[in-house]
Formats: sequence, structure tokens, C-alpha cells
Amino acid sequence: MNILMLSSTFPYPPTRGGTQVRTFNLLKYLSQSHAITLVTQHESDVTQTEISGLRECVDQLVVFERPADSQETTGILKKIQRFNTFLQQGTPPSVLNRYSTEMQEWVSNFVEAKKCDVITCEHSVNEIYVPAHFQKHLKTVVNIHSSVYGTCRNQLATGTSENTLRDKINLPLLRRYEQRYCSKFSKIVVTTQEDQIQLQAFSPNSEITVIPNGVDLVSFPYRTTDPGGNRLVFIGAMDNLANIDAVCFFSSQILPEIQKIYPDTTFDIVGSRPAPEVLALQHQPGINVTGKVPSMVEYLHQSTVCIVPMRTGFGIKNKTLEAMAAGIPLVASDRGLEGLVVDGNNISLRALRANEPAEYICAISQLFDSPQLRSELSRKARQLVETEFTWDIAGKRYEQVCLG
Repeated sequence: MNILMLSSTFPYPPTRGGTQVRTFNLLKYLSQSHAITLVTQHESDVTQTEISGLRECVDQLVVFERPADSQETTGILKKIQRFNTFLQQGTPPSVLNRYSTEMQEWVSNFVEAKKCDVITCEHSVNEIYVPAHFQKHLKTVVNIHSSVYGTCRNQLATGTSENTLRDKINLPLLRRYEQRYCSKFSKIVVTTQEDQIQLQAFSPNSEITVIPNGVDLVSFPYRTTDPGGNRLVFIGAMDNLANIDAVCFFSSQILPEIQKIYPDTTFDIVGSRPAPEVLALQHQPGINVTGKVPSMVEYLHQSTVCIVPMRTGFGIKNKTLEAMAAGIPLVASDRGLEGLVVDGNNISLRALRANEPAEYICAISQLFDSPQLRSELSRKARQLVETEFTWDIAGKRYEQVCLG
């Protein structure tokens, strides 16, 4: 089968994190049995070595420059113009900012020449390249990493919106947008049941399949020893708004209270491109902001507990699965545990759940004080990942969607 995959973010190396991890691992699996043509865009920090590395993973790699004016937002007039375009055309600025007319022309010509059997959009932002009439000629798949409407609604509900007024205005427009683009595709893929329920309500006749993220068990091996101590860790791209909110919330409202009980507690914030507000946290006692590191798993293995205090951001979290695979006892919020069954009646306890500061303090204290509980969570979490959340499992299900 000839598969055309569209990804406006450059999905290599897989250590980049974010949506690129899912895109890379799915294309890696599909390329074992199918001819993959990947169309992507060149990020400013992508090296020629990385382009060569990605080219070896697919049959054909086509790389376009990211549109220059999408790199930054300039001036109030420009913002008003973008909003007016959103209002009139129905497509959000976040999608238009990455839109390349050259990439569109290439994709349209490729499809019209009947060079592919399936076209997949890796993340909903790529839907813009797939007009509705494509569905008449080939299978069209949109792999929605997380609902833009659901994310915006959640940020407003939790008070974590970057711009409350803007998001209140945008919310009904995002609902209309998501409803419209979903109708264009033969098949829809989401990462969680929550997104499936919401999108099914938008598009009742659509075929929607839940395919969670996975973990590369070679890259995230199970740790052999428990280091003990009082060392906390958070992993993730640190220019991501949901991650920024998570570490700032934890550092201001929870960590100081933990340090009153356990004075030697440290908190490693591990991830690339830390935003200024994240860098400022390292002035707080016990906090270490690493920036990009060669190996996140080394920081995980050295930590007593991994925390995922997400208050916003939809979809299953790679950071959660990676910590569980590495065998690090986990304390996480409902958002951080989305798509996972880790507790409840007749369920083996695989992580501790916390949403309020007092709940985090209690859960972390339990784990600091109990090697036995740490060992139990570590073992059960790894078992869950091995049986349900590997990239091979996700890849097989994605292949079935593309073939079906």
C-alpha cells in the first residue's frame, strides 16, 4: 500500500517530544510493510543530519520551508486581521500560520496523479491540505492528537487560559471548525475515549477509532534499582503552555509545602526550550531546570517520584507513559492520567492520583516514606505499558485503520 503522510512538524528525532513522537513511531511501524511518502516542513532547529536520518526511515521524504511570516505574531492589527479571517473562513490562525501553498500544490498533484492509496494527516493542523473531494478518490485519515475545542474549553474551565477573552470568543468558532473538518475524512483517529465521545457528537456518522500513544521500551527500559531519597522529576517540552502551567503550579503551591516536611526535596524540570517563566523557577530552593538533555530516561531512573501535575491539555500524555515504562512511581492529575486505568474497584494500583495541593502532598509523602509502595506502583505500571501501550500495538491498530 502507498501511504502519503502529512506532518507540518518535523518528526525526527523522536526525542523531540510532543506530537512528533507519535508521528515518527507510527510511520516507523507502517514503513515495515508499506511504501511511505512523508511530506513535512523544515523547522529552524532541524539539522541536515536529522533530515538525512528521517529520509532513511521512509521511501520518499519531501521537506518544505515553514512559511516565514508564521514564525511570530506581529502587532494588534495583524491579530485583528487573523481573527477576521478565522471568523469568515472558519480556519484558526494556528492552522493558517503553518499553511504552505507550495506544499498544498505538491500534495494535490501527488493525489491527482494517483500515487497513493491513503493520505494521513498526522495532527489535525494538517487537515487544511485535504479538500473534501479527496475522499471520493482515496482513503483519507486524520490522526487527531487532541481536540482543539476540548483543549480550549478545558483551559477556560480551569483558569489556565493564556488569554481568557480571546479564548471565550474563539470557543464557538473552534467548535464549528472541528465539526467541519471532521466531516471531510473517511476515518478519524483519536488518542482517548474522551476525545472520541466529543468528536462523535460533532460528527455522528464518522468512523472514529481510539489509538493511544505508546512507548519505545528500548529507549525507556525498566529501572533496576530504587534510588530512594526525595527527588522529584517532571519531563516534557518546556515551551509547551500546558507543561509551563504544570511546573509553575507545582513549584508555587506544592513544592514549598513538601520541603517543609522533607527539607532535602529536589525538583528536576527536564525538557528542551524552557520558557522564561520556567527558567525563573530555578531561583527557588531545590529546583533544577535542565533544558535539553541527552537522555530523559537517566533523569527518570535517578528520581524517587515522577509528577505530572497537568491542569490542561487533552490527549494521552507521552510523559506519563514514559515514566511508567521506566518504572518510576507516579503522582499525576486527572489530565495527566487521561486515557489510562490506574486505580478504582478491582484495578491494580498503578499510580497515585492528585488534583489539589493537599492531595499531592499526601501522595508524594506516601511514596517518599514507603519503598514497598514505590515498588508496587513501579512494577504494575510497567506491566500496564508492556501489555497495552507499546508503539507496536499502536502501529498495528493504525495499519488496520489505513487498510480498512
